[in-house]
Amino acid sequence: MRARIILVFVLLAAVTVSAQTFRGTILGTATDASGAVVAGAKVTVKNLGTGLERTTETSADGSYALPELPIGTYTVTVVLTGFQTFEAKRVTVDIAGERRVDAAMRPGQVSSTVEVSGESLPLVETTTNDMGGVLTAKTVEDLPVNGRDYTKLIFLNPGVAGSPDQISDSPGSYGEFSMNGARGRSNNYLLDGTDMNDGYRNDPAINEAGVFGTPSAILPIDSIAEVNVISNFEPEYGRNAGAVVNIVSKSGTSGAAVAAARRATSSSPKGIGRISRTSP
Repeated sequence: MRARIILVFVLLAAVTVSAQTFRGTILGTATDASGAVVAGAKVTVKNLGTGLERTTETSADGSYALPELPIGTYTVTVVLTGFQTFEAKRVTVDIAGERRVDAAMRPGQVSSTVEVSGESLPLVETTTNDMGGVLTAKTVEDLPVNGRDYTKLIFLNPGVAGSPDQISDSPGSYGEFSMNGARGRSNNYLLDGTDMNDGYRNDPAINEAGVFGTPSAILPIDSIAEVNVISNFEPEYGRNAGAVVNIVSKSGTSGAAVAAARRATSSSPKGIGRISRTSP
């Protein structure tokens, strides 16, 4: 009997705990002009970069949630007979983020549309208490990062302190970086949702200098869509107690290919070159 109770508890706990993810969520509540919840409304989200569409309906309490959305910019549409169509444009979804889009439904014809800009929606994360930040490709594309190494971007986040050598990890050193006082060897590195931790040093397996000082694999900045570095995270990540470096690579959208070249010039500071970009 005791074993059965324990098993039931474990199953219930498994249902309530979210899995780690490199995607995002759009959620919210639909209400009418009086503030009453609107149930049964059709909610559609569309990725502007790929054309991906997902649909759901608001529940009895007016709420909805569309999880596991690839990062990008979306249009959110809420439709129900007797109300004007609600449409929120350019809603940004980041890595492992939850973007709230509440729909204020107005009486009228479905053919009429109430438009809301994504920039006017609340930017404060109200569903989690993670500490850290997200760096997008747009943010870092023109930064003069030596070697075009994504690990340099980690230090742009608040609370991050580098290892004493400030170069790379070495035997007996402190790890790549420390965040908010956690151990430098307690970080967890994820690439497109997969583990990319080096089992020997607990450093990133990509762009790692390794024993002989030569990386076995290179992940340039221009191949990265977003980097999310967080601490004080929810238990779904597990593994380590330090920071989580959650990386999503670029894929699936239409755009020009780019090439970057680092050239030393007399007008550039020592060690930093100009970045030139070309597109076909």
